[in-house]
Amino acid sequence: MLELKNISYSYGKTEVLQDLTFCMEAGEFLCVLGPNGCGKTTLLKNILGLLRPSSGSIFLNGEDSRDIPMGKLAKTVAYIPQEHTPPFPFKVFDVVLMGRTSYLSKWAMPGKEDERIAAECLEELNISYLKDQIYTKISGGERQLVLIARALAQQPQILIMDEPTASLDFGKQHLFLEHMRQLSGKGISILMVTHDPDQAFYCASQVVLMKKGRLLSTGTPEATIIEGSMKEMYGIDVKINGLSLANNNMIRVCIPVPKAIQASVGV
Repeated sequence: MLELKNISYSYGKTEVLQDLTFCMEAGEFLCVLGPNGCGKTTLLKNILGLLRPSSGSIFLNGEDSRDIPMGKLAKTVAYIPQEHTPPFPFKVFDVVLMGRTSYLSKWAMPGKEDERIAAECLEELNISYLKDQIYTKISGGERQLVLIARALAQQPQILIMDEPTASLDFGKQHLFLEHMRQLSGKGISILMVTHDPDQAFYCASQVVLMKKGRLLSTGTPEATIIEGSMKEMYGIDVKINGLSLANNNMIRVCIPVPKAIQASVGV
């Protein structure tokens, strides 16, 4: 589905990405973790075609992304930003309908089929009640769901998200991630940048850890998000604990260890 081979990227003489190689299969949920300034957003911009790698190649369904026209790329990859405020107070339905742009010719208007798809995307996320509301006046959590609906209207194979829960409260974060898990279960590949290891434990099937533009580790959340790797990336001590849930299920959590506690136990 998505394959990066030896990707490097430089801003002038400053190398931001260095020899990154990993892949994501159809229906996989991949989380990218790393400290601020390690190149995560630059990585996304290269995948989206907004930047071109200085070296290496990015393949989508086996095709070099540099050879894919932007219109075709928009039908393959959709992007959900961290936050979005449009310059005009569009209705929610119109914002979602914009996801159909890549399917329209230069001067064409959305047709009945485009409107049907937009309405179905709102319904799928249980936000049809927002259809006629003004996008700039709804809550941050609702706005993020509208952006998901707009991305789904593109009918993409891959969803790319850059810290999409950064502005959401705890409850809205959970609802957002649950929607993402459901979409992944329907076969849509998801690549999400996050600063929260617990989010990766909750929804990721694969994790990419980055540090200073390099690939630190890749694999399952259980194999990559460990106490040693968190210390190396973020410079803090953590404990990884497993919490037992119903039906013998378990979820892992990453807990920072306060320095006062470390000192009291001689760590």
